[in-house]
Formats: sequence, structure tokens, C-alpha cells
Amino acid sequence: MDEAKKKRFLWGAALTWSVSLLFLANFASMFSNSKANGLTAVAGEMAEVFVEYGIAAVLIGQTAALVLLFRSFSKAHWLRSAFALLSISLSGLMLLLVAFFFWAIWFQSHRRF
Repeated sequence: MDEAKKKRFLWGAALTWSVSLLFLANFASMFSNSKANGLTAVAGEMAEVFVEYGIAAVLIGQTAALVLLFRSFSKAHWLRSAFALLSISLSGLMLLLVAFFFWAIWFQSHRRF
């Protein structure tokens, strides 16, 4: 049983960190390189990042990582559980960024001036 949890943990951590580190590096650089400001500029930059990585890949990968990491908790391995909790937090952040992206796109499309 512990071998299955270890395997779930490794797959979940790989899914979380492989996509998240690349995405967050580009996400951080978009604020430093952006000449425009406001919600329109942020939504446009996020659209470029999501096109590069694929929004479906981010959603599916992070959701699968969450499931695998939640199933990998073990009382006997507290360090692995702590790293799984950190990875779960990062996956949650990624899903919140996707939700913010959808909200920003919806907000900009329904904005009337």
C-alpha cells in the first residue's frame, strides 16, 4: 500500500511542478515586461501564457495532480506529506490563476464604455 502512495506522490509532484514552474516564470516576467497596465494588459499577457502551455493541459494536469497528491498522504511519512501539501497549494494557485483568467476575459468582454 505504501508503494502505491509513493507512486501517486511522485506522479502528482511531477505534474504540479513541471507545469507550474514554467508557467509561473512566464507569469512573473509578464508583469516586468508589460508597458501597459490595467486589467486589459494582464488578461492579454495571461492569454499569451495560456496559449503557450494550453489551458486544457493546465486544468487537467493540475486537477490530476491534486487527486494524486491528496491520495498520497501518509502519517508514517511526514516529510512527503509536507511536500505534498506544498504541491497541493501550488496546484490550487494555478487553478486560481486559470479562474482569474476566465474572469478577466469575461469582464473585458462585458465591459461597456
